[in-house]
Amino acid sequence: MSDTVLPFAQPDSESRSSDGSTLHGDLVANIRELIVEGDLEPGAKVPERILSERYGVSRTPLREALKTLASEGLLELLPHRGARVARLTAEDVDQMFPIMGALEALSGELACQNLTEEQFAEIQALHYQMVLHYTRRELKPYFQVNQEIHEKILAASANPLLLQMYQTLSGRIRRARYVANMSSERWSQAVKEHEEMLNALAARDGTALADVLKRHLSNKCETVKSHLESENAES
Repeated sequence: MSDTVLPFAQPDSESRSSDGSTLHGDLVANIRELIVEGDLEPGAKVPERILSERYGVSRTPLREALKTLASEGLLELLPHRGARVARLTAEDVDQMFPIMGALEALSGELACQNLTEEQFAEIQALHYQMVLHYTRRELKPYFQVNQEIHEKILAASANPLLLQMYQTLSGRIRRARYVANMSSERWSQAVKEHEEMLNALAARDGTALADVLKRHLSNKCETVKSHLESENAES
């Protein structure tokens, strides 16, 4: 990929911070988003100079952020040659999704035990916002709110270790979910599954929520694998 042509929007002012730890977190989150949304494509070399200029940082904090993303499996570090975006394979999907399904199912069970009315109200509001994006066929904001719902359920589990394990894989899962071409039928099904999640949360039914979360991710797994197969057939 050229060092001169990248469709990056200008960063928010919050992307630049004088606090070291916050800066690292911002860099990781922003670059992860570029990968997830396809601005940095699979196999592309990471344009360090452009990213350094874009976020107003030197190469040292940038490379620390790249190391973090490599630990998540989103990047491959190349000795003396920088980093490139990792390609997702069907084998990766087969390995990741059952683990994520188990983690999300457990988070659902725990969330139903620990969920506050305030947390439920937040998730409910996000659900209605997501449905609005669905009716308008606004895919990008739909996925963003969708992801936030899953993160809110995870937070409601009140289990820091579970959160840490989830975050280790969540970047690659987000990318997989984002790149997959969702048919109209599958999109409708996904929204119905989210309605089931909301109903299970309202009833504090951990078993029902765990079941729908696992089924939701299993269906997405098949969508992602179909996408990868079609990509390989075209290449």
